[in-house]
Amino acid sequence: MINFGHETEELEFKKTTGELHDAMIDIVAILNKHEQGTLYFGILPSGEVKGQQVVESTLRDVSRVVFESIKPQIYPQIQKITIDGCDIIEVKFSGKNKPYSAYGKYYIRTADESRELTPAELTEMMVKSTYSAQWEQFETDYTLQDVDEEALKGFYEKATACGRLPDEGFDAEKLLNKLGLLKNGHLNNAGHVLFGNNGPVVLKLAVFASDEKLTFLDINREENNIFRLVEVAVTYIQKNIRWRAEIGSITRDEIPEIPVRAIREIVINSFAHAQYGTTTQHEVDIHPGKIVIYNPGEFPSQFSPEDFVTKHISSIIRNELIAKVLYLCHNIESFGSGFKRVYSLCKEANVTCTYEKTPVGFSFVFLRNDLNASESVPKKEQTVPILLTKTEKAVYDLLRVSPAMTREELALEVSKTPKTVQRALDGLREKGLIVRIGAKKNGYWELKNG
Repeated sequence: MINFGHETEELEFKKTTGELHDAMIDIVAILNKHEQGTLYFGILPSGEVKGQQVVESTLRDVSRVVFESIKPQIYPQIQKITIDGCDIIEVKFSGKNKPYSAYGKYYIRTADESRELTPAELTEMMVKSTYSAQWEQFETDYTLQDVDEEALKGFYEKATACGRLPDEGFDAEKLLNKLGLLKNGHLNNAGHVLFGNNGPVVLKLAVFASDEKLTFLDINREENNIFRLVEVAVTYIQKNIRWRAEIGSITRDEIPEIPVRAIREIVINSFAHAQYGTTTQHEVDIHPGKIVIYNPGEFPSQFSPEDFVTKHISSIIRNELIAKVLYLCHNIESFGSGFKRVYSLCKEANVTCTYEKTPVGFSFVFLRNDLNASESVPKKEQTVPILLTKTEKAVYDLLRVSPAMTREELALEVSKTPKTVQRALDGLREKGLIVRIGAKKNGYWELKNG
Protein backbone atom coordinates (compact mmCIF):
# COMPACT_ATOMS: atom_id res chain seq x y z
CA MET A 1 0.00 0.00 0.00
CA ILE A 2 1.40 3.41 -1.01
CA ASN A 3 1.89 5.88 1.84
CA PHE A 4 1.94 9.62 1.10
CA GLY A 5 4.08 10.42 4.15
CA HIS A 6 3.25 13.19 6.59
CA GLU A 7 1.30 16.42 6.22
CA THR A 8 3.40 19.55 5.81
CA GLU A 9 2.88 23.29 5.51
CA GLU A 10 2.01 22.79 1.83
CA LEU A 11 0.32 19.36 1.97
CA GLU A 12 -2.97 18.39 3.65
CA PHE A 13 -4.89 15.08 3.86
CA LYS A 14 -8.63 14.58 4.43
CA LYS A 15 -10.36 11.22 4.95
CA THR A 16 -13.35 12.08 2.75
CA THR A 17 -15.17 15.00 1.17
CA GLY A 18 -17.27 15.00 4.33
CA GLU A 19 -14.50 17.31 5.61
CA LEU A 20 -15.00 19.92 2.89
CA HIS A 21 -15.52 22.74 5.42
CA ASP A 22 -12.17 22.13 7.15
CA ALA A 23 -10.51 21.56 3.78
CA MET A 24 -11.37 25.09 2.64
CA ILE A 25 -9.79 26.50 5.80
CA ASP A 26 -6.60 24.51 5.16
CA ILE A 27 -6.44 25.66 1.54
CA VAL A 28 -6.58 29.37 2.42
CA ALA A 29 -4.12 28.87 5.29
CA ILE A 30 -1.63 27.31 2.88
CA LEU A 31 -2.25 30.01 0.26
CA ASN A 32 -1.68 32.78 2.80
CA LYS A 33 1.64 31.19 3.80
CA HIS A 34 3.08 29.68 0.62
CA GLU A 35 0.80 30.78 -2.26
CA GLN A 36 0.51 27.15 -3.45
CA GLY A 37 -0.19 23.67 -2.14
CA THR A 38 -1.96 20.32 -2.55
CA LEU A 39 -4.86 18.71 -0.69
CA TYR A 40 -6.07 15.11 -1.01
CA PHE A 41 -9.42 13.59 -0.11
CA GLY A 42 -9.30 9.85 0.66
CA ILE A 43 -6.02 9.81 2.61
CA LEU A 44 -5.68 9.42 6.38
CA PRO A 45 -3.61 11.92 8.41
CA SER A 46 -0.93 9.21 8.66
CA GLY A 47 -0.55 9.28 4.87
CA GLU A 48 -2.23 5.91 4.35
CA VAL A 49 -4.42 5.72 1.24
CA LYS A 50 -7.98 4.91 2.37
CA GLY A 51 -9.90 5.97 -0.72
CA GLN A 52 -13.46 7.22 -1.01
CA GLN A 53 -16.38 6.97 -3.36
CA VAL A 54 -15.99 9.36 -6.29
CA VAL A 55 -18.95 9.75 -8.64
CA GLU A 56 -19.55 12.21 -11.46
CA SER A 57 -20.90 14.91 -9.17
CA THR A 58 -18.16 14.62 -6.50
CA LEU A 59 -15.58 16.72 -8.31
CA ARG A 60 -18.24 19.32 -9.18
CA ASP A 61 -19.21 19.52 -5.51
CA VAL A 62 -15.62 20.19 -4.49
CA SER A 63 -15.29 22.86 -7.20
CA ARG A 64 -18.56 24.50 -6.13
CA VAL A 65 -17.55 24.70 -2.45
CA VAL A 66 -14.19 26.21 -3.41
CA PHE A 67 -15.98 28.83 -5.52
CA GLU A 68 -18.52 29.69 -2.81
CA SER A 69 -16.26 29.72 0.25
CA ILE A 70 -12.83 31.05 -0.76
CA LYS A 71 -12.23 34.73 -1.54
CA PRO A 72 -10.57 36.06 -3.68
CA GLN A 73 -11.53 33.45 -6.25
CA ILE A 74 -9.05 30.68 -7.04
CA TYR A 75 -9.15 28.11 -9.82
CA PRO A 76 -7.70 24.83 -8.54
CA GLN A 77 -6.95 21.71 -10.57
CA ILE A 78 -9.27 18.97 -9.28
CA GLN A 79 -8.98 15.39 -10.47
CA LYS A 80 -9.68 11.79 -9.50
CA ILE A 81 -6.67 9.52 -9.05
CA THR A 82 -6.80 5.74 -8.56
CA ILE A 83 -4.06 4.20 -6.38
CA ASP A 84 -3.99 0.48 -5.58
CA GLY A 85 -7.63 0.25 -6.56
CA CYS A 86 -8.63 3.17 -4.29
CA ASP A 87 -10.10 6.40 -5.66
CA ILE A 88 -8.82 9.66 -4.16
CA ILE A 89 -9.28 13.31 -5.13
CA GLU A 90 -6.28 15.58 -5.74
CA VAL A 91 -6.73 19.36 -5.41
CA LYS A 92 -3.78 21.45 -6.58
CA PHE A 93 -4.14 25.19 -5.91
CA SER A 94 -2.15 28.40 -6.16
CA GLY A 95 -2.70 32.15 -5.91
CA LYS A 96 -0.84 35.37 -5.24
CA ASN A 97 -3.78 37.61 -4.27
CA LYS A 98 -3.51 37.06 -0.53
CA PRO A 99 -4.89 37.43 2.01
CA TYR A 100 -7.41 34.67 1.23
CA SER A 101 -10.43 33.93 3.41
CA ALA A 102 -12.67 30.90 3.94
CA TYR A 103 -16.22 31.57 5.10
CA GLY A 104 -15.23 35.19 5.81
CA LYS A 105 -12.28 34.38 8.09
CA TYR A 106 -8.53 34.44 7.45
CA TYR A 107 -6.10 31.65 8.34
CA ILE A 108 -2.37 30.90 8.24
CA ARG A 109 -0.47 27.62 8.10
CA THR A 110 1.83 26.65 10.97
CA ALA A 111 3.58 23.30 10.50
CA ASP A 112 0.72 20.93 9.55
CA GLU A 113 -2.05 22.91 11.25
CA SER A 114 -4.16 25.93 10.30
CA ARG A 115 -4.96 28.76 12.70
CA GLU A 116 -6.87 32.00 12.40
CA LEU A 117 -4.85 35.14 11.75
CA THR A 118 -4.78 37.77 14.48
CA PRO A 119 -6.04 41.25 13.50
CA ALA A 120 -2.45 42.56 13.56
CA GLU A 121 -1.20 39.75 11.33
CA LEU A 122 -4.08 40.28 8.90
CA THR A 123 -3.37 44.01 8.69
CA GLU A 124 0.32 43.34 8.10
CA MET A 125 -0.47 40.83 5.34
CA MET A 126 -2.83 43.24 3.61
CA VAL A 127 -0.26 46.05 3.67
CA LYS A 128 2.48 43.78 2.37
CA SER A 129 0.27 42.34 -0.35
CA THR A 130 -0.70 45.77 -1.63
CA TYR A 131 2.89 46.98 -1.39
CA SER A 132 4.56 44.01 -3.08
CA ALA A 133 1.98 43.77 -5.84
CA GLN A 134 2.23 47.39 -6.86
CA TRP A 135 5.14 49.46 -5.55
CA GLU A 136 8.17 48.14 -7.46
CA GLN A 137 6.32 48.13 -10.78
CA PHE A 138 4.83 51.62 -10.51
CA GLU A 139 6.03 53.80 -13.36
CA THR A 140 7.73 57.05 -12.34
CA ASP A 141 8.31 60.32 -14.17
CA TYR A 142 12.05 59.60 -14.32
CA THR A 143 13.71 58.62 -17.61
CA LEU A 144 17.17 57.52 -18.79
CA GLN A 145 18.36 61.09 -18.15
CA ASP A 146 17.79 60.45 -14.44
CA VAL A 147 19.96 57.32 -14.27
CA ASP A 148 23.32 57.25 -12.47
CA GLU A 149 25.05 55.65 -15.44
CA GLU A 150 28.34 55.21 -13.58
CA ALA A 151 26.58 53.21 -10.86
CA LEU A 152 24.67 51.19 -13.47
CA LYS A 153 27.92 50.43 -15.30
CA GLY A 154 29.52 49.42 -12.00
CA PHE A 155 26.67 46.97 -11.47
CA TYR A 156 27.09 45.60 -15.00
CA GLU A 157 30.82 45.03 -14.55
CA LYS A 158 30.31 43.19 -11.24
CA ALA A 159 27.44 41.08 -12.59
CA THR A 160 29.32 40.01 -15.71
CA ALA A 161 32.57 39.42 -13.80
CA CYS A 162 30.89 36.95 -11.44
CA GLY A 163 29.10 35.21 -14.32
CA ARG A 164 25.54 35.97 -13.28
CA LEU A 165 24.90 38.24 -16.26
CA PRO A 166 26.11 37.57 -19.82
CA ASP A 167 28.61 40.09 -21.18
CA GLU A 168 26.77 41.47 -24.20
CA GLY A 169 28.26 44.96 -24.07
CA PHE A 170 27.07 47.77 -21.83
CA ASP A 171 23.97 49.59 -23.04
CA ALA A 172 22.06 51.43 -20.31
CA GLU A 173 18.63 51.27 -21.93
CA LYS A 174 18.87 47.62 -22.96
CA LEU A 175 20.21 46.63 -19.54
CA LEU A 176 17.45 48.42 -17.63
CA ASN A 177 14.81 46.85 -19.86
CA LYS A 178 16.36 43.42 -19.35
CA LEU A 179 16.30 43.89 -15.58
CA GLY A 180 12.63 44.93 -15.68
CA LEU A 181 13.45 48.43 -14.39
CA LEU A 182 12.36 50.46 -17.43
CA LYS A 183 8.91 50.65 -18.98
CA ASN A 184 7.82 52.91 -21.84
CA GLY A 185 11.06 54.83 -21.45
CA HIS A 186 10.42 55.52 -17.73
CA LEU A 187 12.04 54.00 -14.67
CA ASN A 188 9.75 52.11 -12.35
CA ASN A 189 10.13 52.58 -8.59
CA ALA A 190 12.62 49.71 -8.29
CA GLY A 191 14.84 51.17 -11.02
CA HIS A 192 14.63 54.62 -9.49
CA VAL A 193 15.79 53.59 -5.99
CA LEU A 194 18.47 51.28 -7.39
CA PHE A 195 20.08 53.61 -9.95
CA GLY A 196 18.42 57.05 -9.77
CA ASN A 197 20.79 60.04 -9.84
CA ASN A 198 18.65 62.41 -7.75
CA GLY A 199 19.04 60.93 -4.27
CA PRO A 200 15.99 58.63 -4.15
CA VAL A 201 16.96 56.91 -0.86
CA VAL A 202 17.97 58.49 2.46
CA LEU A 203 20.59 57.01 4.78
CA LYS A 204 21.41 58.51 8.19
CA LEU A 205 24.75 57.65 9.80
CA ALA A 206 25.84 58.56 13.31
CA VAL A 207 28.36 57.80 16.03
CA PHE A 208 27.07 58.24 19.60
CA ALA A 209 28.91 58.85 22.86
CA SER A 210 26.84 56.26 24.73
CA ASP A 211 24.50 53.37 24.00
CA GLU A 212 21.60 55.83 24.07
CA LYS A 213 20.84 58.11 21.12
CA LEU A 214 21.67 61.26 23.04
CA THR A 215 25.06 62.82 22.29
CA PHE A 216 26.42 62.77 18.76
CA LEU A 217 30.14 62.39 18.11
CA ASP A 218 29.52 62.38 14.38
CA ILE A 219 26.43 62.60 12.18
CA ASN A 220 25.91 62.37 8.44
CA ARG A 221 23.01 62.19 6.01
CA GLU A 222 23.38 60.73 2.52
CA GLU A 223 20.82 60.86 -0.28
CA ASN A 224 21.71 58.52 -3.11
CA ASN A 225 20.70 55.30 -4.85
CA ILE A 226 20.86 51.85 -3.27
CA PHE A 227 23.87 50.74 -5.32
CA ARG A 228 25.99 53.59 -3.93
CA LEU A 229 24.53 53.69 -0.41
CA VAL A 230 25.52 50.08 0.25
CA GLU A 231 29.18 51.12 -0.08
CA VAL A 232 28.63 54.34 1.90
CA ALA A 233 27.17 52.40 4.83
CA VAL A 234 29.80 49.65 4.85
CA THR A 235 32.67 52.15 4.57
CA TYR A 236 31.29 54.30 7.39
CA ILE A 237 31.07 51.31 9.73
CA GLN A 238 34.56 50.13 8.77
CA LYS A 239 35.99 53.56 9.63
CA ASN A 240 34.31 53.64 13.03
CA ILE A 241 34.91 50.17 14.43
CA ARG A 242 37.96 48.92 16.29
CA TRP A 243 40.71 47.00 14.53
CA ARG A 244 43.64 44.97 15.80
CA ALA A 245 46.88 44.23 14.00
CA GLU A 246 48.24 40.75 13.41
CA ILE A 247 51.79 40.39 12.13
CA GLY A 248 52.28 37.73 9.50
CA SER A 249 55.48 36.64 7.87
CA ILE A 250 55.74 39.71 5.64
CA THR A 251 52.57 41.72 6.27
CA ARG A 252 50.58 43.26 9.06
CA ASP A 253 46.91 42.31 8.77
CA GLU A 254 44.16 44.49 10.17
CA ILE A 255 41.41 42.41 11.82
CA PRO A 256 38.06 44.13 12.46
CA GLU A 257 36.16 43.56 15.70
CA ILE A 258 33.14 42.55 13.58
CA PRO A 259 33.58 40.60 10.31
CA VAL A 260 33.18 43.00 7.38
CA ARG A 261 31.41 40.28 5.36
CA ALA A 262 28.76 40.05 8.08
CA ILE A 263 28.36 43.83 8.14
CA ARG A 264 27.99 43.96 4.36
CA GLU A 265 25.44 41.14 4.37
CA ILE A 266 23.20 42.92 6.88
CA VAL A 267 23.53 46.29 5.12
CA ILE A 268 22.51 44.73 1.80
CA ASN A 269 19.70 42.83 3.49
CA SER A 270 18.42 46.12 4.88
CA PHE A 271 18.26 47.81 1.49
CA ALA A 272 16.87 44.71 -0.26
CA HIS A 273 13.98 44.13 2.16
CA ALA A 274 13.05 47.66 3.21
CA GLN A 275 9.59 49.06 2.61
CA TYR A 276 10.06 52.02 0.30
CA GLY A 277 7.65 54.79 -0.55
CA THR A 278 7.41 55.89 3.09
CA THR A 279 8.96 58.72 5.07
CA THR A 280 11.06 56.29 7.12
CA GLN A 281 14.81 56.33 6.48
CA HIS A 282 17.63 53.80 6.71
CA GLU A 283 20.00 54.24 9.65
CA VAL A 284 23.44 53.15 10.79
CA ASP A 285 23.97 53.94 14.48
CA ILE A 286 27.36 53.25 16.04
CA HIS A 287 27.49 53.15 19.84
CA PRO A 288 30.34 52.20 22.21
CA GLY A 289 28.65 48.86 22.94
CA LYS A 290 26.78 48.07 19.74
CA ILE A 291 26.26 48.79 16.05
CA VAL A 292 22.65 49.06 14.92
CA ILE A 293 21.57 48.77 11.28
CA TYR A 294 17.95 49.89 10.93
CA ASN A 295 15.71 48.73 8.10
CA PRO A 296 12.43 50.61 7.48
CA GLY A 297 10.47 47.45 6.85
CA GLU A 298 9.15 45.13 9.53
CA PHE A 299 10.41 41.55 9.81
CA PRO A 300 7.91 38.76 8.96
CA SER A 301 5.97 38.41 12.21
CA GLN A 302 5.77 34.61 12.29
CA PHE A 303 9.55 34.17 12.05
CA SER A 304 12.74 35.34 13.73
CA PRO A 305 16.23 35.60 12.19
CA GLU A 306 17.17 32.45 14.12
CA ASP A 307 14.43 30.56 12.25
CA PHE A 308 16.22 31.25 8.98
CA VAL A 309 19.46 29.97 10.55
CA THR A 310 18.19 26.78 12.19
CA LYS A 311 15.20 25.83 10.04
CA HIS A 312 14.62 25.17 6.36
CA ILE A 313 12.52 28.25 5.58
CA SER A 314 12.24 29.71 2.11
CA SER A 315 13.38 33.30 1.72
CA ILE A 316 10.62 35.89 2.07
CA ILE A 317 11.33 38.63 -0.47
CA ARG A 318 9.55 41.97 -0.20
CA ASN A 319 11.21 43.60 -3.24
CA GLU A 320 11.80 40.97 -5.91
CA LEU A 321 13.29 43.29 -8.54
CA ILE A 322 15.66 44.98 -6.08
CA ALA A 323 16.75 41.64 -4.60
CA LYS A 324 17.32 40.22 -8.10
CA VAL A 325 19.64 43.09 -9.07
CA LEU A 326 21.64 42.76 -5.84
CA TYR A 327 21.89 39.02 -6.43
CA LEU A 328 23.09 39.42 -10.02
CA CYS A 329 26.04 41.59 -8.99
CA HIS A 330 26.93 39.14 -6.21
CA ASN A 331 25.97 41.47 -3.38
CA ILE A 332 23.53 38.74 -2.31
CA GLU A 333 25.21 35.32 -2.32
CA SER A 334 21.98 33.31 -2.59
CA PHE A 335 18.41 33.89 -1.53
CA GLY A 336 17.49 32.86 2.01
CA SER A 337 21.05 32.20 3.30
CA GLY A 338 22.04 35.68 4.51
CA PHE A 339 21.27 35.31 8.21
CA LYS A 340 22.82 31.84 8.28
CA ARG A 341 26.05 33.23 6.86
CA VAL A 342 26.07 36.22 9.24
CA TYR A 343 25.52 34.07 12.34
CA SER A 344 28.29 31.71 11.21
CA LEU A 345 30.77 34.55 10.63
CA CYS A 346 29.94 36.14 13.99
CA LYS A 347 30.29 32.83 15.81
CA GLU A 348 33.76 32.34 14.34
CA ALA A 349 34.76 35.86 15.43
CA ASN A 350 33.18 35.48 18.91
CA VAL A 351 30.74 38.31 18.17
CA THR A 352 27.21 38.33 19.53
CA CYS A 353 24.42 39.56 17.27
CA THR A 354 20.78 40.16 18.02
CA TYR A 355 17.81 42.06 16.62
CA GLU A 356 14.96 44.37 17.56
CA LYS A 357 11.49 44.33 15.99
CA THR A 358 9.21 47.36 15.92
CA PRO A 359 5.80 47.86 14.28
CA VAL A 360 7.41 49.95 11.51
CA GLY A 361 10.92 48.60 11.18
CA PHE A 362 13.60 46.06 12.00
CA SER A 363 17.06 46.56 13.50
CA PHE A 364 19.96 44.12 13.37
CA VAL A 365 22.42 44.64 16.23
CA PHE A 366 26.10 43.67 16.45
CA LEU A 367 27.30 43.77 20.07
CA ARG A 368 30.82 45.13 20.53
CA ASN A 369 33.12 43.19 22.87
CA ASP A 370 35.84 45.66 23.86
CA LEU A 371 33.97 48.59 25.41
CA ASN A 372 37.09 50.20 26.90
CA ALA A 373 39.26 50.31 23.80
CA SER A 374 40.61 53.80 23.29
CA GLU A 375 41.23 53.51 19.57
CA SER A 376 37.99 53.15 17.61
CA VAL A 377 39.16 54.25 14.16
CA PRO A 378 42.16 52.63 12.44
CA LYS A 379 44.80 54.95 11.13
CA LYS A 380 44.81 55.10 7.39
CA GLU A 381 48.31 53.70 7.08
CA GLN A 382 47.42 50.66 9.20
CA THR A 383 45.30 49.23 6.43
CA VAL A 384 48.28 49.12 4.04
CA PRO A 385 50.33 45.88 4.13
CA ILE A 386 53.89 46.33 5.40
CA LEU A 387 56.27 44.81 2.89
CA LEU A 388 59.61 43.55 4.21
CA THR A 389 62.79 42.74 2.36
CA LYS A 390 64.20 39.22 2.80
CA THR A 391 66.81 40.53 5.23
CA GLU A 392 64.27 42.56 7.20
CA LYS A 393 62.02 39.50 7.47
CA ALA A 394 64.91 37.27 8.61
CA VAL A 395 66.06 39.82 11.20
CA TYR A 396 62.50 40.37 12.45
CA ASP A 397 61.94 36.62 12.88
CA LEU A 398 65.18 36.28 14.86
CA LEU A 399 64.27 39.17 17.14
CA ARG A 400 60.89 37.57 17.86
CA VAL A 401 62.80 34.69 19.45
CA SER A 402 65.81 36.56 20.86
CA PRO A 403 65.11 40.32 21.16
CA ALA A 404 68.51 40.97 22.83
CA MET A 405 70.60 39.83 19.85
CA THR A 406 73.24 42.34 18.76
CA ARG A 407 73.81 43.58 15.23
CA GLU A 408 76.88 41.37 14.88
CA GLU A 409 75.03 38.26 16.14
CA LEU A 410 72.21 38.92 13.71
CA ALA A 411 74.71 39.35 10.86
CA LEU A 412 76.19 35.92 11.55
CA GLU A 413 72.74 34.27 11.63
CA VAL A 414 71.55 35.79 8.34
CA SER A 415 74.94 35.60 6.59
CA LYS A 416 75.05 39.34 5.94
CA THR A 417 77.46 42.13 6.88
CA PRO A 418 76.73 44.17 10.03
CA LYS A 419 76.19 47.19 7.78
CA THR A 420 73.46 45.35 5.81
CA VAL A 421 71.82 44.21 9.07
CA GLN A 422 71.89 47.76 10.36
CA ARG A 423 69.99 48.91 7.26
CA ALA A 424 67.44 46.16 7.96
CA LEU A 425 67.11 47.29 11.60
CA ASP A 426 66.67 50.89 10.49
CA GLY A 427 63.99 49.77 8.02
CA LEU A 428 62.09 47.82 10.66
CA ARG A 429 62.26 50.75 13.02
CA GLU A 430 60.99 53.19 10.36
CA LYS A 431 58.07 50.87 9.65
CA GLY A 432 57.12 50.92 13.32
CA LEU A 433 57.81 47.24 13.93
CA ILE A 434 60.67 47.52 16.45
CA VAL A 435 61.82 49.97 19.12
CA ARG A 436 65.20 49.96 20.88
CA ILE A 437 64.95 49.72 24.67
CA GLY A 438 67.97 50.43 26.89
CA ALA A 439 71.65 51.07 26.13
CA LYS A 440 73.50 49.85 23.07
CA LYS A 441 75.37 47.06 24.88
CA ASN A 442 72.78 45.75 27.35
CA GLY A 443 69.51 46.82 25.71
CA TYR A 444 67.06 44.87 23.58
CA TRP A 445 64.56 45.27 20.76
CA GLU A 446 60.86 45.55 21.61
CA LEU A 447 58.58 44.31 18.86
CA LYS A 448 55.40 46.26 18.17
CA ASN A 449 52.15 44.38 17.40
CA GLY A 450 54.05 41.15 17.47
